[in-house]
Amino acid sequence: MRGARRRLCSALLVAYGLFSLYAAYTVFLRPRRPPASRPPHRDRRRPRGIDHVSLGNEEWNPWEADEKSEQVAAQQRYENVLKLIRNARAHLEQTRLRVQIWGKAAIGLYLWQHIFGGHLEPDDVTAQWREGSQKVGKTHFSFVTGPSVVPGYFSVEAENVVLVLNGREKAKVAYATQWLHYAQTLVQTHKIQRVAVVLLGNEQCNNEWIQPYLKRHGGFVNLLFVTYDYALVNEEDIFQWPLGVATYRNFPVVEPSWSMLHDPRSYLCNFLGTVYKNSSRETLMEILKQDGLDKLCWIAAREQWQPQETNASFKNYQDALLKSDLTLCPVGINTECYRIYEACSYGSLPVIEDVMTFGDCGNSSAYHSAPLQLLKTMGAPFIFIKNWKELPAVLEKEKKMSLQEKIQRRKKLIEWYQNFKAWMRQKFINTLENSFLPADKG
Repeated sequence: MRGARRRLCSALLVAYGLFSLYAAYTVFLRPRRPPASRPPHRDRRRPRGIDHVSLGNEEWNPWEADEKSEQVAAQQRYENVLKLIRNARAHLEQTRLRVQIWGKAAIGLYLWQHIFGGHLEPDDVTAQWREGSQKVGKTHFSFVTGPSVVPGYFSVEAENVVLVLNGREKAKVAYATQWLHYAQTLVQTHKIQRVAVVLLGNEQCNNEWIQPYLKRHGGFVNLLFVTYDYALVNEEDIFQWPLGVATYRNFPVVEPSWSMLHDPRSYLCNFLGTVYKNSSRETLMEILKQDGLDKLCWIAAREQWQPQETNASFKNYQDALLKSDLTLCPVGINTECYRIYEACSYGSLPVIEDVMTFGDCGNSSAYHSAPLQLLKTMGAPFIFIKNWKELPAVLEKEKKMSLQEKIQRRKKLIEWYQNFKAWMRQKFINTLENSFLPADKG
């Protein structure tokens, strides 16, 4: 890593220069005490006793104690300089990798705030520019996001860049392509060396547009982390990444509380969402109405999807998660949805419709359990069902569970989710280090 080597050499040269100046001062400029003058030669014929006294006077040096103290002090200064050099070198060697993350999609906030547990300044989510930094192990990460982060108008502070992009639809792809071209220019002009992309992929896994940018196809992107069950995931340079929570709706980082874990919850289940025509969600609504199951659950269905929540609707949604033992997760355009991760945040167990949706998503060379390969591989403690006709039996079993059993289940779910995020963070860091660090360093 050329930058780190330059910093290390600079620190060593400065320390060496300071030490050389001190040595020159010690040798040439520091005042020295005159040596003790020897008494004149005494007559050997004097009495033996007097000779003994004279010999004692010849060996005595009145500045001997001062000289020893000065030697000790000089040795101490020398050791302090060496310690300074060692500390400077150790600090530079410990930060082996510097990575700047450009958050140009809301999923970047899930990466930084939820996976990394990082903070942003200012706290205002509407700010034009937000930034944060942290050191994890031997890698220093900085993160920038906001409307003011525009190609060519912000400081590129690392040779290694993670670019967070939205590739869900055509308009987003066009914007993402502009950022990729900007990064490519920086690579070609040697302003940056290595690039990874975290991509909010298309819900039907139509991500062919990014293939030419990958290094394996002659491009410049070293690594790709992509959401959904993308069939080209290989765990070599293409990795599956969790969808996470709806940070574009400002879903917060939720800290578990005692009451969240221990209090009885008023509802067996909840579903607040859009019911599309001719979808399995219509089947779900019909089943819930049978035998009055909808009276046991918090249900709020709507016919049209709303990208933004009002303060009231968002609070209702959070309350539903907090007050329900189960969260129903029917498929939408994709099986994976924000609701899964948001339910985990509040200890409400996801009940997931485990079916593949239309499109190009599916098994990959690395995983063979689509849909939701990543979550299943990580042992997610969810309830998976193939048909909503199984739901009445699930709710019947739920009625018979004791509060203590539900408390233990909540603890297990929240602990799993915390471990999942920690595992994803470490995997992300390890993957970057293995790819970005030179072979003799990694």
